[in-house]
Amino acid sequence: MSSVMTDRSMIAAVTSARLAKRRSRHVKELVIEMLLLGAALVAVLTTLGIVYVLFKESWEFFKHVPLKDFLFDTQWTPLFDDAHFGIIVLLSGTLTSSLVALAVAIPLGTIIAIYLSEFASPRVREVCKPVLEMLSGVPTIVYGYFALLFVSPILQWLIPSMPGFSLLSAGLVMGIMIVPYVASLSEDAMRAVPMALREGAYAMGSTRYQTAVKVVFPAAFSGVAAAYILGISRAVGETMILAVAAGMQPNLTFNPLEPAATITAYIVQVALGDLPHGSIGYQTIFAAGLTLFLVTLSFNILGYFLRKRYREAY
Repeated sequence: MSSVMTDRSMIAAVTSARLAKRRSRHVKELVIEMLLLGAALVAVLTTLGIVYVLFKESWEFFKHVPLKDFLFDTQWTPLFDDAHFGIIVLLSGTLTSSLVALAVAIPLGTIIAIYLSEFASPRVREVCKPVLEMLSGVPTIVYGYFALLFVSPILQWLIPSMPGFSLLSAGLVMGIMIVPYVASLSEDAMRAVPMALREGAYAMGSTRYQTAVKVVFPAAFSGVAAAYILGISRAVGETMILAVAAGMQPNLTFNPLEPAATITAYIVQVALGDLPHGSIGYQTIFAAGLTLFLVTLSFNILGYFLRKRYREAY
């Protein structure tokens, strides 16, 4: 009888220890889950805080400036006595420089990605990809002076009528800066394509080039589209290259051979000044920032639908 009681007490002790260990594990899991949730909320709350500040300060700005004048006026002189607030002037410079940058970054980045993914040997890929990604670590102010002191003189030699500051020079260098983002993400997307698709294409008689362009690239397009959208957002939000090399002259033009101001360059110009907080001139940076935020958001929404469409198609 005593042995039975001893066995029961031992079983109870083991069960109690196991339950305590399981309870302790659940507590640890809950703590980890809360930490992960907190980390996720930091990003969400930061975004909401940025949006709140932009809308709050922009609302004060639009109390004094009609939305019609902001959207359709063809002059941008918010700091002059005869003030004009036509954001289209800054948008023209932003979009023109971004288009020049994307005309360089997207084709070049895609070609590099296809080569690294489908044609390069493992040793070449191990050397080239880190070197390529090092370009993304170069400070943008260095790119800006590279555009001003190296690229601009070459362009002036080729096009004598071109001024020292231009959207073309800034856009070309900005495109070079964006190439690593497009190439690296696109190459990762292509490498993720199952090998069975390549083998099936080879079995059907496709060449290596045909397999890369007509099989692998379409299958990876959802990831490649994400790389393109990141490149677009990076181009639209670039500041220092344009502030140094584009001239920062409010000029309504879509000609890349001319100098012009962009939204980001204007924000830097005003933020470093001595305008009092709450003045109309100071509030223009928030209205311009809100415009830039909406433009970038539009590109990201477009990229989401593109990724969704091609992910479903392939």
